Amino acid sequence: MRSIWTGSVSFGLVNIPVKLYSATESSSLNLDMLDKKDHSNIKFKRVNEKTGKEVAWEDIVKGYKIDNRYVILNDEDFKKASPEKTKTIDIVQFVESEEVPPIHFESAYYLEPEKSGGKAYVLLRDSLAKSKKAALGTFVLRNKESLCLLAASEKILVLHKIRYAQEIRATEDIKVPEAKVSPAEVQMAVRLIDQMSAEFDVSKFKDTYSETLMKFIEAKAKGKKFATPKLHVAHSTTKDLMEELKASLDQVKKKAS
Repeated sequence: MRSIWTGSVSFGLVNIPVKLYSATESSSLNLDMLDKKDHSNIKFKRVNEKTGKEVAWEDIVKGYKIDNRYVILNDEDFKKASPEKTKTIDIVQFVESEEVPPIHFESAYYLEPEKSGGKAYVLLRDSLAKSKKAALGTFVLRNKESLCLLAASEKILVLHKIRYAQEIRATEDIKVPEAKVSPAEVQMAVRLIDQMSAEFDVSKFKDTYSETLMKFIEAKAKGKKFATPKLHVAHSTTKDLMEELKASLDQVKKKAS
């Protein structure tokens, strides 16, 4: 793996030099965009709006518009603006991981200690594991300051980038109908939840859609017919909620037996 950021974790007066690695990768197929007429690849170009000519990456700069003119910024300018933020994961407090709503979690990264920070890294990792807490901090990645949670995960520290409150959209526009459910219906639904409950094991789940799509592509490439799986839609012949719940419970019992 290639590190995408280097700096240090600031833990009180302790500084832990670290490298940051992306913890996830896409499982979707890499599909190309083609012209429908002759299947030629579609290419996106960076074009000067005045001349219409393509501009090379090395000739592109970033700028912020003030009073109808651009202030040009380079990589060094971003670092000079706040050097401590661009090179430090600053821990500001410790929280229970469960206190952070799932909607705030954005992406995950692995933290690897530099040789000089090995002992301090293990200290923070083991202390977080023992206290069952996560470290809440801030850091700058790709010219954007983010909130983050550092948590112990087996032998390593994992950094979760989390969204600010203002980045979460309000829910006023989401329409939820006014409906009343009876205590008996709730009790039956809880029974169904209990019967379908199991210990979380992510290894039991995999991206089967991409796997099936790949089989379809291979069959199409060979000119073979692909046996399309039948669409199984769970439905009930009744609109009575209690009857649907009872039927669902029976279905779970049959699968378990």
